[in-house]
Amino acid sequence: MQYVSSRGAAPELGFADVLLAGLASDGGLYVPERWPKLPTSAAHTYVERAVEVMLPFVEPDLDEITLTHLCSEAYATFRHPAVAPLVQLDHDQWVQELFHGPTLAFKDVALQLVGRMFDHVLGARGERVTVVGATSGDTGSAAIDGVAGCEHVDIVILYPLGRTSEVQRRQMTTVDAPNVHAVAVEGTFDDCQDLVKAMFNDAAFRERNRLSAVNSINWARVMAQTVYYVTAAETFAEPVTFSVPTGNFGNVLAGWIAREMGAPIREFILASNANDIMTRFVQDADMTSRDVVPTLSPSMDIQFSSNFERLLFEMNGRDGGMTAEQMTRFRSTGRLDIEDDQRDRYISGTFRAAAFDDATTLAEIERVHAETGYVLDPHSATGTAAARMLATVGDRPSGPVVTLATAHPAKFPDAVEQAIGVRPELPPHLADLFELEERTQTVANDLAAVEGLVERLTRRA
Repeated sequence: MQYVSSRGAAPELGFADVLLAGLASDGGLYVPERWPKLPTSAAHTYVERAVEVMLPFVEPDLDEITLTHLCSEAYATFRHPAVAPLVQLDHDQWVQELFHGPTLAFKDVALQLVGRMFDHVLGARGERVTVVGATSGDTGSAAIDGVAGCEHVDIVILYPLGRTSEVQRRQMTTVDAPNVHAVAVEGTFDDCQDLVKAMFNDAAFRERNRLSAVNSINWARVMAQTVYYVTAAETFAEPVTFSVPTGNFGNVLAGWIAREMGAPIREFILASNANDIMTRFVQDADMTSRDVVPTLSPSMDIQFSSNFERLLFEMNGRDGGMTAEQMTRFRSTGRLDIEDDQRDRYISGTFRAAAFDDATTLAEIERVHAETGYVLDPHSATGTAAARMLATVGDRPSGPVVTLATAHPAKFPDAVEQAIGVRPELPPHLADLFELEERTQTVANDLAAVEGLVERLTRRA
């Protein structure tokens, strides 16, 4: 499998080079040259199905034996043997729990594997990299846990000062490993994301520090997330609708890819908070960036969903030049316009969307708990609210609806306690989180200042 850039001007690469590169040299995002057909399954476990789904994307750089070993190690860190189990809420509403990994968020499903892939490839090459990433809360802790102690990787994670939950922050700042650095930026998540992209686009800085990425600009992240869509969809006797709490678009994009590969998926519901750019786009063709609004679901406090570029590339008939022009215009004007025929082909009948403010999110946590005893975190609650609101297609039922439960409620205890009057407890392996010393530093929202800090933190080979 070869990979091409969404902006059309970077060289084609194999999987291992795409893994280490993260962002393409032309500023685009790597995608496979084609979507392989989903293999017929002989799997009995999540690991076995993960190997079947991902092998076409990684060969020949990783063979089946190596991929099986890496997946087995990665998913042994999960507290549930099914890795991503389904829980039924009512007759046709389900949640898929993606929070059984070490940091209690769906990002673990990919990053426990991606960290091991990094160390395997770098060890074989005798190289090392500096991973830089931006996080709105969950990616940072999952990425840090995935590479903490890796011999061949340093990691610097930028997070928005004061805009994550305390649990999210402490999961990043209390890790005592020499290769881990959590940095608070005086700005928003979008500012953090812009700084990371600017560092990658600074060719001299990028090469000098051997930059790589583990957030969802890295293809391997999206690839690994396709698996839980496949395993969930194959559980049911009819096509499934997925309701996905949506921030950076990487999670729902993985579902779209799974459907392209042949997974029995009917459609996708995008659930947003007050930062509703994707909902406005799906409902009204309005992709106009606005100021970020802090909410009780901070991982979705995003106004520029960077992974949408991969779908835009498909909408443009894989014309990288057109995609590059549109993305440049969007970054300068804050608005992206899509032709009606593109929307008809790729959006209508595939995506629906709804957005909810904090009050409605709290009410949904309270409703689900009162009716079922199940406790949702505020991100997953937007998903169940959207699923309930949009559970029919026209006048007919949409069949089974699976909401992705993207985080454990204990990651957002203040919001949950506000909704149901009970403060969720952290699992035993994180019981001492609030007793550990924090290690972090704050930096201005300034590229030169951030690059200088990264230079000082990076260990040399």
